[in-house]
Amino acid sequence: MATSRFRLSFSRILVGFYLLCIFLEPKDFATEAKFEVLNHDSADPLNNGSSISTAGNVDGGRYELCGTDLSFLGPPYGNISASNMVCSPVWNNFVLRYYQREDKVMTIILSAIYTTGWVGIGFSRNGMMLGSSAMVGWFNRKGHARIKQYYLQGAHISQVIHDKGELPLTNIPPLVALHGPMIYLAFQAKFEHRLGRQPIILAFGTRYPTHLHLTKHDDKTAVWFDFSQASVSNIDITQKKNHGILGIMGWGLFLPTGAIVARYLKHKDPLWYYLHAGIQFLGFILGLAAVVLGVQVYKTMNADVPAHRGIGIFALVLSILQIMAFFLRPNKDSKYRTYWNWYHHWFGRISLFFGAVNIILGMQLAGAGSDWEIGYGFLLAITLLAVIVLELLFCMRRRREKSSLPQNFQMNPIQ
Repeated sequence: MATSRFRLSFSRILVGFYLLCIFLEPKDFATEAKFEVLNHDSADPLNNGSSISTAGNVDGGRYELCGTDLSFLGPPYGNISASNMVCSPVWNNFVLRYYQREDKVMTIILSAIYTTGWVGIGFSRNGMMLGSSAMVGWFNRKGHARIKQYYLQGAHISQVIHDKGELPLTNIPPLVALHGPMIYLAFQAKFEHRLGRQPIILAFGTRYPTHLHLTKHDDKTAVWFDFSQASVSNIDITQKKNHGILGIMGWGLFLPTGAIVARYLKHKDPLWYYLHAGIQFLGFILGLAAVVLGVQVYKTMNADVPAHRGIGIFALVLSILQIMAFFLRPNKDSKYRTYWNWYHHWFGRISLFFGAVNIILGMQLAGAGSDWEIGYGFLLAITLLAVIVLELLFCMRRRREKSSLPQNFQMNPIQ
C-alpha cells in the first residue's frame, strides 16, 4: 500500500513539473519581417547636438586609429565633420565610426587591417549569426572592390545569401576602399529609431569569396555596442556553452550509455538493472538541466530557434514518460508486461534519436566551432562503434546458448 501511494505521489510530482516546464516555456510572439533595432532608455547624447568622440581623450594608439582623415572616401562618407563622427575601437584592430542625422539616417564606416580575403559587420537581434544581416567588403585578386549585403539564413556557407538582408540601406551606394594597411567599409542605412544597445557581429576571412559566395571566416566575435554612448561590452555566452555541455553530457553520453547497459548486460543480473536505472536517472537530470538553461538562454538572448526548442521539449516529455514507466512497471508474469516492454524500449529509442538530432541542430544554430563538432562527432562515432561490436557479440552469445540446449525427447505416439 505504501509503495503504491509513493508511486502515485511521485507520478503526480513529475506531471506537475512537466506542466510547469510548459508554462515556463517562452511564448513565440509574432515579429515583423523587417529589421528591428534595440532602443536605449537613457538619453541619447546625439539628440541635443552633442557628440561622442574617442579621438581626443585616449591613448596614442587609439588616437591614431580614430584620427585618420577620411577625405579619401569622397562624398558623402569623406566630408562628414570629424566633430560629428563618433569613433570607437570595437575588436582587435576593428574600428567603428558612425554618424546619425536627425532624419535617422546613419552613416557607418568600419575599418580594419587588411591583407587578403574579406571583412564584415553584421547586425543581429540576439547576438547569433543565424538571421542576421551583414555588410561585407573585399578586394578580389584583380584588385577590384566589392561590397555586398548578405543574409545569414543558416550556419552553412551555402545559406549565406548575397544581395539579401534586412538592413534598410539608402540609395547612396556603399563603398569599400583601401588606405594604407586598412580597409574601409562605408554604407548608409535609415532605421526607424535611433540605435541604442545593439548586438553586432564582426568577422573576417583570409580567403577570397568565390562568385560572391563567402568563404568560411577565420575568426568572429559578437558584442553589445551602445550607439548612444559608443561603449562596447561582450555578450555573455557562458549560459549558451553550459546549455550545450549539459545537452551533450545528458543526451549524448549518459542516456545512450544507460540504454547500452540495459541491452547488452542483462546476463549480469541484477547488476545491469541498477546500473541502467542509475545512469538513466543521471542522464535525465542533465537533460532536464539543459532544457531549463535553454529557457534562460531564450529569455536573455531572445534566441528564436523554434525547431531546436520544440525538439528539446519533445525529447524531455519522452524522458519524463520513461521515468514514470520505471515506477509503473508491471510484474514479469503480468499480461501487460509485453506492452510495457514495447513502450519502454521504443520510447527510449525515439528519445535518444531526437536527442542526437537536437544536439547537431543546436550546434549548427549556435555556429559552434569545429572543436564542438569534432568532439561530438567523436563521441557519436565511439557510441555507434560500441553498439555494433556489442550487438555482434550479443548475437553470437545467443546462438551459442541455443546450440547448447538439449534436444527435446521425442515420444512415440500411441497406436
